[in-house]
Amino acid sequence: MTARVKSDFWVSVLIRRVQIEGGFAYLARRGAPEAGAIFIKVSARFGTCDLYAPAPQTAYDEESDGERRFLRILHDVNDEAVSERMAREIRFDPDLWLVELEDVADVAALFPIAPEDDA
Repeated sequence: MTARVKSDFWVSVLIRRVQIEGGFAYLARRGAPEAGAIFIKVSARFGTCDLYAPAPQTAYDEESDGERRFLRILHDVNDEAVSERMAREIRFDPDLWLVELEDVADVAALFPIAPEDDA
């Protein structure tokens, strides 16, 4: 089994990849460097956004390569809905990370997404 990349390194790589592909990415909340949970907000041009959270353990199997996977937990919602959800998540886990992305054409090319029926 391979060791998981530290959260701070994974986030910095994600931000760099988005920028290289012409999108906009920034760190909205810094979490625990070693293993803080990572949430990703993706804003659409139509004023809505999606929120991705760490995928549950059921999204992994023996053949998984250990790469972090994400599950879309909010879809086509406004910023207020994401802010409310993140406030609840932060109360539960104050060490989490939040990365915000804009002008991203293909989210699945940036990070692995678990099928929503794996939740």
